[in-house]
Amino acid sequence: MRNNNWKNIMMVSACMTAALALSACGSDAAGTTASPEATEAKTTEAQTAVSTEAAAKTPTEEKTSQTKPLVVYLNDFDAVIPDMFKKATGYDVEVVVGNGAETMSRIAAEKGNPQWDVVWIDSMYDVYSLSQDGELVTDWEPENAAGLTDFSKTLVPENKCFYPTDIHAAGVLVYRTDAYSEADGPKTFADLTDEKYTGKVGMADPGVAAPAYPLAAYFMDSLGMDGGKVYFKKLFDQGLKVFPKNPQVVQALASGEISVAMLQETNAYDMVASGEPLKIVWPEDGAPGSTRVAAISAQTEQREIAEAFVNFLLDPETQQQLVNTGDEGYFEPSVKDVTLKAERDANAKLAVADVEFGAENEAEIKSWFADMSAQ
Repeated sequence: MRNNNWKNIMMVSACMTAALALSACGSDAAGTTASPEATEAKTTEAQTAVSTEAAAKTPTEEKTSQTKPLVVYLNDFDAVIPDMFKKATGYDVEVVVGNGAETMSRIAAEKGNPQWDVVWIDSMYDVYSLSQDGELVTDWEPENAAGLTDFSKTLVPENKCFYPTDIHAAGVLVYRTDAYSEADGPKTFADLTDEKYTGKVGMADPGVAAPAYPLAAYFMDSLGMDGGKVYFKKLFDQGLKVFPKNPQVVQALASGEISVAMLQETNAYDMVASGEPLKIVWPEDGAPGSTRVAAISAQTEQREIAEAFVNFLLDPETQQQLVNTGDEGYFEPSVKDVTLKAERDANAKLAVADVEFGAENEAEIKSWFADMSAQ
């Protein structure tokens, strides 16, 4: 009896072992021979997960967050540029307005602890000098710089510390038509030394008005420093009147205090539009140009947004909007595919002093003018 029971136990055990073995084999087969559809689904799921994770880690696909407004020091377009940039990018801009001298004085006072991110003014030589002191981001190029005109490309310095956004005439020739006929009016800047204009010529102060220094620098560069001083000394000897800024030159022209001037073009066209008896002359050799440039502080904490702002200024659509804004839109755009104001001479030619010459000799030229004006 004991032998029979033992045999029964052994048989049951053998059956259970066999069943377990078959079960294990079935499970293994199911794990290694899954259907192609199931395999493809799992692979796609895995790839999607990896792609999603990679996308989340790609910074270029994420918009740079902004915790405070981008601070821009400028002297024009303050009424429109913040809203334009906000609409285009979603970023906020805080503008600080001042003329050229005021802006550069503010930057000098903040040296070591700048409160600005971008400077955008028509003081190309002053801005270039900042790069020589290590105060600007250099050796970078915005994407839209590819659209610069041939003339504007020549204005980008070798160290790429700034980019031109527009060029306007620092001084076109203007004269009152009730004082001089077309035959008697000046045709060139050299004509201003004619004795018939004695005591009747005016201009803005190169040491105060941002556009006036490029005007003076152009003559000092094109005629040579000595030749430029000879030219202006003759004008001073004949009673050249120097006013702080162009609006004061306008007032002097309107009142008849002067009859001829080297006047910034926006002011000139505004006078004509207001009905003043004024003739604007663009000399064939070109009118001295004042270049508005945009540069980034080397200490900005918003480098990407600052670069986006400069790139935005070089967009043809942006420059077209600025041309269309009204009084401030009299300029030559720095990029292609922008239509000029209809009133502006389509053949107007601009001439600009070399950036290094203008920067290196700025203190001497301004000091010389101040001394001559004081005599």
